[in-house]
Amino acid sequence: MAKSNLKKTFLTPLGKDNPVFVQILGICSTLAVTNKLDNTLVMTLGVMFTTALSSWTISLLRNWIPSRVRMMVETLVIATYVIIVDIALKAYYPEMWKQLGPYVGLIITNCIVMGRIEAFALQNKPLPSLIDGLASGMGYAYVLLIIAFFRELLGTGTLWGYQVLGSWWTSWAIMIMPPGGFFMLAIFIWIVRENFIKEETNE
Repeated sequence: MAKSNLKKTFLTPLGKDNPVFVQILGICSTLAVTNKLDNTLVMTLGVMFTTALSSWTISLLRNWIPSRVRMMVETLVIATYVIIVDIALKAYYPEMWKQLGPYVGLIITNCIVMGRIEAFALQNKPLPSLIDGLASGMGYAYVLLIIAFFRELLGTGTLWGYQVLGSWWTSWAIMIMPPGGFFMLAIFIWIVRENFIKEETNE
């Protein structure tokens, strides 16, 4: 595949085909982990790792996977990488592992991972599939990190656990509650669609 095609494969999920604000995939994570930046960063890194390597692995195996068991094999591959993430967190960052609880395991059910495997990895070679999976994970990551930034700042007055806003600030309790995640996601999607996607369409 030409370098220009690889570049397009990398850039597309970051912008006009972003898995969150265009395809509306993986949005349940906004409820679970975006109330704190550190939780969000760890979760999104886990998704990037899983999406990239799952797409790469399935692309390697695509010609040998019988169609009748395709979904089972995909789920098994995804679960393998999620278990690696879970074990690594438990071994090296036990406090973070406790904070995230079952949400790391739920990466298996993240629609972005399975979606990129089905839409791209099964039809493309390993390198482009790896790049597509990584870029899709990055597109997911920066959206959630932006949402987490505002949720933590407005909800607790802190960033990365450090107090940023003084005693004058009245924390918005709704920002650290699940509705706050959907509220911020809706605003983000609205801003992007109105100011960026619409401009690309008009061009």
